[in-house]
Amino acid sequence: SQFYHTLSDGVVMPLVRMCLNPELAHNLAVEAAKGGWAPTYRSAGREDDGWRVQMGSAPFGGDRNRGLVFPNPVGLAAGFDKDGVAVRGLMELGFGFVEVGSVTPLPQPGNPRPRMFRLTEDRAVINRYGFNSTGLDAVEQNLREFVEQRDAPIDASTVGSSSSSQSLGEVWKQIMTEGNEDEDKALRVAKTLASYIISLVPMPNLNRPKSTTSGILGVNLGKNKTSTDEVADYTRGIRQLGPYADYLVVNISSPNTPGLRGLQRREPLQRLLDATVAERNALPPTKSEIPLLVKIAPDVTDQELEDIAAVVQEAGVDGVIVSNTSTSRPESLISSHRKEGGGLSGAPIRQMSTDCIRKLYGLTDGNVPIIGVGGVGSGHDAYEKLKAGASLVEIYSMMVYEGPGAVSRIRSELADLMVQNGQRRLEDVIGLDHEDIYWKKREERMKAERSAETVIVEE
Repeated sequence: SQFYHTLSDGVVMPLVRMCLNPELAHNLAVEAAKGGWAPTYRSAGREDDGWRVQMGSAPFGGDRNRGLVFPNPVGLAAGFDKDGVAVRGLMELGFGFVEVGSVTPLPQPGNPRPRMFRLTEDRAVINRYGFNSTGLDAVEQNLREFVEQRDAPIDASTVGSSSSSQSLGEVWKQIMTEGNEDEDKALRVAKTLASYIISLVPMPNLNRPKSTTSGILGVNLGKNKTSTDEVADYTRGIRQLGPYADYLVVNISSPNTPGLRGLQRREPLQRLLDATVAERNALPPTKSEIPLLVKIAPDVTDQELEDIAAVVQEAGVDGVIVSNTSTSRPESLISSHRKEGGGLSGAPIRQMSTDCIRKLYGLTDGNVPIIGVGGVGSGHDAYEKLKAGASLVEIYSMMVYEGPGAVSRIRSELADLMVQNGQRRLEDVIGLDHEDIYWKKREERMKAERSAETVIVEE
């Protein structure tokens, strides 16, 4: 309902930012999504099949019975649900796809705390998590459970029906004394408090959708900090989690794992992508064609971007995610946390990311699908990235300030912009900044459509 969205974004989120440190707030948000307590998507009624985006074995505008079809272009970036525990709840927010991870082969705690900082005045975040992960085995179990249950209906009549018989003092005692001794204390606090708070707020039937099959599951893979064989780390991730994913991502651009960004150079990138594509191709027949993407940084030089464009096409990679967080610190930053180490995300890197998308789209003649990430907080931000050459967009950091209702707002605003500009399909927007490529692709689509119509008539 509108009330639930307003309560979540206008009351709960500001209180969370005021009362909880960023990492604890993040863990609490994951638990809320896991429990089905995030507001569900509100349709504006202006989307149709023209919003469907295709990636995979058939190019855009080609055979729509082939390849991976995204139900809408707005997804959740990796980093929010690192271990794949809240996929279904996150899809119900309205995301066309949810990307979990980054997942490392072995469990690792990541960097010491504090490691996440809000730059409120700049509408930005700096994090130096360092690929904290429960590891492939734990995430495999989570994804297996999701895939097995993804078509099962939610009994909405039971949501919020419980009530708490515990006092806050008892809850705190539970936090301090119960649970696995090896479990992260902050995560334990978030889990227990989330359950307690949720039990205090019984809610009526929320009319949740009975299926999440329209949502796409992406799995973002990383390497262990102490690993000396990155190829083995990534190929193991593909082999173990590929059977549960709708697409896979090779993340070589986190600034918080020493040496990782060195994999963006031409020779190591060629070696890594050749190996990961081969590993993907060796998956069981039903998964051997799932899209494999690579995620790059926004800080790459023009020469590095040219090398990346060449290698991804030579290796047969299905797409590129542009971009990860930035190590740069724009002079415009005013927050007291602006000098913290780690990756910068949010509004300050919006233009940097969009510029990188525009360059890569031009270098590949629009032949490599791009997922645009970085500072997307409105429909206009998404529209600009689509015009630059992105086929899809992802959000994460801006939800810290916009709240979970940002998904509904971005989709609604994007639909309004398209209607205002006479555009019915996303294909009418993608790559508009590149006039020559845009009209060439449009002509190719029209020829394909006429050819399909001719076949139907002849039949």
